[in-house]
Amino acid sequence: MYDMPWFVYIIQCRDRTLYAGVAKDVNKRVKEHNTTNRCRYTRSRKPVVLMYQESCENYNKARKREAQIKKFDRKKKLDLIKRR
Repeated sequence: MYDMPWFVYIIQCRDRTLYAGVAKDVNKRVKEHNTTNRCRYTRSRKPVVLMYQESCENYNKARKREAQIKKFDRKKKLDLIKRR
C-alpha cells in the first residue's frame, strides 16, 4: 500500500487559503474534504477546489514533498500551480 504511487495535492478553500495534503486517490480525498469533517483545517472552509496534484513514487516521498510545499509561501504555491 505504501510502496504504490501517492499524490501530493493542493486545494483552495472557500476563504482562498491553500491547503496541501497527500492521498492515493485525490478526487476521492477532495470529495471527503467537501463532505466530511475529517480534516480539521478544511471543515469550516468548504467548499474546496482542487488546484494542483503531483505524482510521487510512494507514500514517504509524497509526505516529504508535502512538507516541502507546506513551507512555501502563498506566492510560491501559486507559481507551482501555474506551472502545471
